[in-house]
Amino acid sequence: MSQAQRVEVISFRRGRPGPSREARAVAGEAPLVIEIRGGSAYTVMRTPGADRELAAGFLLSEGLIRGAADILTLAECPEDPNVVRVTLAREPGRGAERNLAVSSSCGLCGRADVPALVAGLPPVTGDMRVPVEVLYELPGTVRALQELFESTGGTHAAALFDPRGRVLVLREDLGRHNALDKALGWALLSGAPLAGVGAFLTGRISLEMAVKAARAGIPLVAAAGAPTAAAIELAGRLGLTLCGFVRGDEVTVYTHPARVVEGARR
Repeated sequence: MSQAQRVEVISFRRGRPGPSREARAVAGEAPLVIEIRGGSAYTVMRTPGADRELAAGFLLSEGLIRGAADILTLAECPEDPNVVRVTLAREPGRGAERNLAVSSSCGLCGRADVPALVAGLPPVTGDMRVPVEVLYELPGTVRALQELFESTGGTHAAALFDPRGRVLVLREDLGRHNALDKALGWALLSGAPLAGVGAFLTGRISLEMAVKAARAGIPLVAAAGAPTAAAIELAGRLGLTLCGFVRGDEVTVYTHPARVVEGARR
């Protein structure tokens, strides 16, 4: 299934006489079933693509696994492109109880026990220093890599970047939670360390986005939007640096500002 699909629309534009019939690209949306052998199955609405990464990142950010060593097998089903089957090395962690159908629109939808979402999270200890000039330039760097957004205008992006501003991976999805899970899954499956890596989000930083970063051990999260009060409280407690309104000429640091330093990149 394609990440983008073509549809026919009727378009009106101010100053142009009459409507016109046009073809437009829209982001694909389909369910992905993540089957844990001997356990539960989770259905996630997502933009098709990087499905193995999405499954791995979902398991990590939900607290069902602690790392790549907990995954014995992870494979797309040859009979159904919308199914990924996982075999774990141990019983999955409980994480926070969630209904088995997960919406792409809200990461907390389906939560039965929100307090369990943050219980037992370890402090974020990764040592990272990012020049503020890197954060000024990061939105433009990320925007240039958003090919699916360029064609559809309907996706979020999450990027992992190093202290010099080099984008290690960028993933897009109609759901911002999925985009981050895909990026985290890439790091998990490729063995890339996350203790010295930051995450850039094209949306806001909600509580669950902060939880995902904390579970992965990412020390700094920057976003084009603002963090929520709950995300700020959690980040302050865990030692996570949150930067909001990162839009090219502004950076607002809400927690643990020592990781953002003045000066240009080296």
